[in-house]
Amino acid sequence: MNERLSNKEKKELPDSMFGLPQRREYPMPDAAHVRVAEAYFRYCPEELKPQLARAIMARAKEFGVEVESPVILSYAGE
Repeated sequence: MNERLSNKEKKELPDSMFGLPQRREYPMPDAAHVRVAEAYFRYCPEELKPQLARAIMARAKEFGVEVESPVILSYAGE
C-alpha cells in the first residue's frame, strides 16, 4: 500500500480531510494517514498542536485507529 498521496490526490481532497484545513496540511483520508499524522505531529507549530490533536483523535475514531501518543492525547484534552 502506498501511503504517500500524489500532489493531484492531495489537491482533490476536501479541506475537511486535513488536520489543519486552513493550511491544507496533515491529510487524513484513511487510517494509514491518521498514523502518519500522528508520527509527524511533533513538526506541527506549537500554537496549532491542540487543533491538530483534536483532528487526529476525531479521524482516528472514525477509522478505528487507537492513538497511543500521550502528547497527542494531552493536547486533545483526552
